[in-house]
Amino acid sequence: MKRRLIILRHAKSDWASGATSDHARPLNKRGRRTAPHVGETLEGLGWVPDLILSSDSLRTRMTVQGVLEGLSVAPPPAQFTRHLYHAGVDDVRRELPTVDAALETVLLVGHNPGWESMVAWLSGRHVIMKTSDFALLEGGGSTWGDAVAEPHAWKLMQFLKGRDIAG
Repeated sequence: MKRRLIILRHAKSDWASGATSDHARPLNKRGRRTAPHVGETLEGLGWVPDLILSSDSLRTRMTVQGVLEGLSVAPPPAQFTRHLYHAGVDDVRRELPTVDAALETVLLVGHNPGWESMVAWLSGRHVIMKTSDFALLEGGGSTWGDAVAEPHAWKLMQFLKGRDIAG
């Protein structure tokens, strides 16, 4: 089965928010403005996810909310987990096998440096992921666990920068 994975770094966060922890840091004005453009862009490219898996931090939750606001189609379900908070390759490889094998496209929302490492591990291509940047990857496998079993098995189809789509 063809599988598509979207790896999205959260939108720009507000370092001056006075948040009591990194986990509780919200998006800033630019981040709240950019996130819906990610949803619009994904829909325009035909990459609407069947499922969103996200870190449970406030800034990733807000990013997901913005992405969903940018979609004109029925929103996909979103799941938030602490396992993806500052997650790396191994964390994602433990999480993706829990995804229903019938789903074709999954959006992962999280943080760096783990997301850059994930793109490199999956595709063999290094990218620098700033806020709201996202990578579109295609791979295969009968299950999501199979799909992420081996390094460099995915093709990086496109890499988009949040600042270029925000208009």
